Amino acid sequence: MGARKRNKAEQRKEAAKTDYRAVLRNCPSSPRKMRIVADLIRGQEVNRALDILKFSPQFAARKLEKLLMSAIANWQAKNEDVRIEKSNLYVKTIMVDGGRSLKRLRTAPQGRAYRIRKRSNHVTLVLDSLNKEVEKID
Repeated sequence: MGARKRNKAEQRKEAAKTDYRAVLRNCPSSPRKMRIVADLIRGQEVNRALDILKFSPQFAARKLEKLLMSAIANWQAKNEDVRIEKSNLYVKTIMVDGGRSLKRLRTAPQGRAYRIRKRSNHVTLVLDSLNKEVEKID
């Protein structure tokens, strides 16, 4: 491994210490439908994002709400002595990538078959705090 790769790997490890993330893999909905909901909460404050997801009728909103709660729990695990209200958490990045597709056949006229792709997606959600130095609980 070259020196440049080693430096980048060390930088990623340092960033991961202050990174509060959650990852959802192989969610059974198309990436396009998930991106529509993900765009609603990108850059939003955490409580506002939870409210948006709670009252959104899409199937993807339920999955993203659970993922956001997981990211908040990951933040709390790293910051046990800090109040969540004082931290000003917000959704820094949310990425939706295509997952694997299940290929199925649907019967078609005259002995043919059409291919159906049942798509899935991967979602990565990263939280960040507006104030880096957060007060400790007294």
